[in-house]
Amino acid sequence: MGYKMICIDMDGTLLGKGKRISKESKDVIEKVHKKGVEIVVTTGRIYNNAAYYSHLLGVESPVIAANGAIVREKHTNKIIYENPIRTEQCIKLVEMLYKMKFYFHFYTVDGIYCGNPLTKVLTKVYMTKQVGYDNLKINYHVIKNIEEWKKFFEKTNGQITKCIAFSSNPDKIKVLKKELNKLEDVVYFGSGARSVEINNKGVSKGNAVKALADYYGFKREEIVCIGDNENDISMIEYAGFGVAMGNAIEEVKALADYITDTNKEDGVAKAIKKIFKL
Repeated sequence: MGYKMICIDMDGTLLGKGKRISKESKDVIEKVHKKGVEIVVTTGRIYNNAAYYSHLLGVESPVIAANGAIVREKHTNKIIYENPIRTEQCIKLVEMLYKMKFYFHFYTVDGIYCGNPLTKVLTKVYMTKQVGYDNLKINYHVIKNIEEWKKFFEKTNGQITKCIAFSSNPDKIKVLKKELNKLEDVVYFGSGARSVEINNKGVSKGNAVKALADYYGFKREEIVCIGDNENDISMIEYAGFGVAMGNAIEEVKALADYITDTNKEDGVAKAIKKIFKL
């Protein structure tokens, strides 16, 4: 089977030591892309950050961001697929997070809206500084109270792609997940023991990969997906050939067709070399 698209997760997958893309990975990806294979950054990160890393790879393919809530062309900004969190659900979430005293933020395509200044500082550190590509700048904001949040959600109706809640106490995350189970129109993904990522119902990387495959007219058998964590499960299941990183959680490894090396040992590059016989 000739594979036509590779969908690659970022954190724990494409990003290795120092959260950087290694030269080896860049070189291998460039070789495959020149053969006509679409290379799709497929991440939970905010769209502008995902598009930035896609540009660093030197590929022309669209980007899947916010766990699959948005699929978008980088150069034309054409939206191929989107599934934002509805305003009423955003309000329910922010009320819940305030009540339970969580740190949190919400994403749009280019903005991260934080519940307090500390969250803003920590998020900016995590995202790392983007050099160049001014059109992909990430804007950081702080919204101070529930009433301001409600006005913000009404103003940005249809633009909220994801929410992330944080706590230093893993037990609080477990309690939050139980509360989220009571909400009918959201889905969540574990992201370590101290955070949870929340999207609109129906959002998944698998659904986003399918939407992009349909856009191109690709069969699922023509798609490779590479990942390591809970939000990658759906795309590993969907893929014609699923690759788990050596550092992946056991659920991902159990579903994968192949287990490569870790993200710090160029696992992505090694997998692509094997699959495409480079």
